[in-house]
Amino acid sequence: MKTMLPSLSWTFRVPIFGFPGILRCIHPCPSIPALPSWLAVVMPDRAVRSSGPGLSRGTGNQAQAMKAILVLVTLLAFAGTHSRAAEKPNIVIILADDMGWSDLGCYGSEIETPNLDTLASGGLRFTQFYNTARCWPTRAALLTGYYAQQVRRDALPNLGGGGQGRRPGWARLLPDFLKSAGYRCYHSGKWHIDGDVLPGGFDRSLHTRNDGNFFTAKGNLLDDQPITPAADESGYYVTTATAQHAIDCLKDHAANNPGRPFFHYIPFISPHFPLHALPEDIAKYRDRYRVGWDVMREARFKRQTETGLIRTPLSPLERDVGPPYPFPDAFAKLGPDEIDRPIAWTELTDGQRRFQATKMAIHAAMIDRMDREIGRVVDQLKAMGAFDNTLLLFASDNGASAEIMVRHGGHDPQAAPGSAATYLCLGPGFSSACNSPFRRHKTWVHEGGIATPLIVHWPKGIAAKNELRHTPAHVIDIVPTVLAAAGIEKPAQWKGEPIPAAPGRSLALAFAKDATIARESLWWLHEGNRALRVGDWKIVAAKGAPWELYDFTTDRAEQQDLAAGMPAKVEELAALWQRQTAAFSELVGKSMADPPRPKAATNDGK
Repeated sequence: MKTMLPSLSWTFRVPIFGFPGILRCIHPCPSIPALPSWLAVVMPDRAVRSSGPGLSRGTGNQAQAMKAILVLVTLLAFAGTHSRAAEKPNIVIILADDMGWSDLGCYGSEIETPNLDTLASGGLRFTQFYNTARCWPTRAALLTGYYAQQVRRDALPNLGGGGQGRRPGWARLLPDFLKSAGYRCYHSGKWHIDGDVLPGGFDRSLHTRNDGNFFTAKGNLLDDQPITPAADESGYYVTTATAQHAIDCLKDHAANNPGRPFFHYIPFISPHFPLHALPEDIAKYRDRYRVGWDVMREARFKRQTETGLIRTPLSPLERDVGPPYPFPDAFAKLGPDEIDRPIAWTELTDGQRRFQATKMAIHAAMIDRMDREIGRVVDQLKAMGAFDNTLLLFASDNGASAEIMVRHGGHDPQAAPGSAATYLCLGPGFSSACNSPFRRHKTWVHEGGIATPLIVHWPKGIAAKNELRHTPAHVIDIVPTVLAAAGIEKPAQWKGEPIPAAPGRSLALAFAKDATIARESLWWLHEGNRALRVGDWKIVAAKGAPWELYDFTTDRAEQQDLAAGMPAKVEELAALWQRQTAAFSELVGKSMADPPRPKAATNDGK
């Protein structure tokens, strides 16, 4: 019988790389074997800003010290886990598409997501996790650990890049590093990364390229080869097919590679437009949104406040902000009940309220079904005995979308909403509600466009249950986090070519406790929309607009612009944003001479 001992801790003031510092050693209760046996938190006193969770710009020595400390802390944070279990953790990364920050039950939603909520209650929810505001840049950052602009997957001023950009040879995807440690790697779902899937390091793949029709496999690829759809596809739905492929890969892995760890990347298309869902799922939500987006936002905000997810006022609806791209011809096809501004619900006609509520019901149905399919994947992990030692992460590629368009197969206004013959988009009204409590939408780098849930679950590696983590973090942190968890040191070069230093940070410390991950800043740029966050300060600007300044200690909903009263702070942060942009441009300029790799078929959706 184990003796229960309390946690013991010691704090010493010691010189760290020549600076006064604090060494805090924590010995957790030994009855909790999942915690590291020793966790040392080392922070030079002068490197920490007292006003917020970020770091001030220090001397070169301080920066060098902090880099060494971060490496030390990451190693220590995972050392105990690996000393007790030689087996490496399995890794599962699940990505939603165009899902708002508040669209999960555990983030304040009325949508039923019991499987993801259960993962959250058994693990961690990050409250300040970020993506890049758009599909393909997020996927590049997620799998490389670099900002998309650094690897030519989003545009820099005068240098191009973007959805058709080709990564330089050194910009490897995560599987290339995992396979060196014996991992098998699988992909099920959307791709939207340059190149084919299998050359990216994956052993098996279902590439769901047809994002214009959720009810057919036509156009999809299996192991990079075209799929021949079944003669009768009446039972096909892409979200279910994505999960089934993942389950089939896991079953095969258990049968034929039982001694090897695996990485499975599962990027669903849901709830990206067109809004397509199964009739029985739509029926579940058919009348739920007749109350309107105003009431829905208030209800979600109340739940978020009560559970401690946020400490900011609710942003008002931006009546003058519509879709990011104009498609005027779409409204002729969609009819008079479609609207392109989030005006007050009471100002809509009865027909408009019914039409908008139906669209939101389909959006909810898509998320509900995705959650159920994630539950089936979790059941398979449990059935094969892999669940406890699987590091599972769930996030979204950008905020909910205000886009309105009709493309692919067009839109039949006489068909049942949500069926294959229709082409509906969520639009700015309910998108604003799905991004509650924040402003703006996908493509913008205000919080509504870049904030994403992050659920982290790993029973064997994380002792904490149903806890929040408040550190700012970003999809660039996923690669270093996974490599640290797997005990893999990223190589300094690839086939003789140096690999540049990556901006991401391991989240290991935040797995152990609600600690702030030290970094200089977080940076954004997409289609002229730009932002920078340093600690609790954020500057942000829409394309062609001046910088806005916000203090996130009280105003993460970006309501009180402080730029006019604090021009020096704006100038300081803008200069840092420009320096980082220039550094990225220099890096890309050096690699522009790389010969392009063959172009692969990619998703054409936004």
